[in-house]
Amino acid sequence: MKVRTEARREAIVEAAAQLFQEMGYERASMNELSKRLGGSKATLYNYFPSKEELFSAVIRTYATQHLTEAASILNDPVAKSVTLEEKLQRFGEQMLQVMTTDNTALSVYRMVVGEAGHSDMGMLFYESGPRESVEKLARLFSSAMDNGTLRLGDPQVRALQFLALITAEIEVRIFQRTAPPLSEKRVREMTACAVRMFMAGAGK
Repeated sequence: MKVRTEARREAIVEAAAQLFQEMGYERASMNELSKRLGGSKATLYNYFPSKEELFSAVIRTYATQHLTEAASILNDPVAKSVTLEEKLQRFGEQMLQVMTTDNTALSVYRMVVGEAGHSDMGMLFYESGPRESVEKLARLFSSAMDNGTLRLGDPQVRALQFLALITAEIEVRIFQRTAPPLSEKRVREMTACAVRMFMAGAGK
């Protein structure tokens, strides 16, 4: 029963992602989603009490889960012998891999940008992934400052600066009508460039 319930939840999130992409957040309704799924609205609300919570689940599944997975690399106690540059390279590659190959993730980003000015969707997105990445990067940079690898500064500002460098070359994809996927080699090159620039500016 638990497996079927989880499968049903995943089906709802998948259908909702498609609906939001087609109609946008404002026009999409729980009623339309229940019709597409072939069930009742009551069943739908048992899984997600509101459209906002459903959209949050879509964000987590398609647009920010990779950030959580990438952030877990940063403070992995098993990887203590790994250099700061290597940790940042791994983090950046995992972060960019989804953003440059998954069109659904890109569509969700666009919806968030469109909604941010007149709803709480922007902060829902931030709390669902980016915030954790900023906090874990900040802790990593704070330790690097303590051991002399990085120059002293505000760790959180350093985290934001690094994320800006990582995404600098792909920001335009949000505005493109069609954004072709990038190869793993290109993702590695972009990440390596961002890491080098960051270390050149913040490293000792």
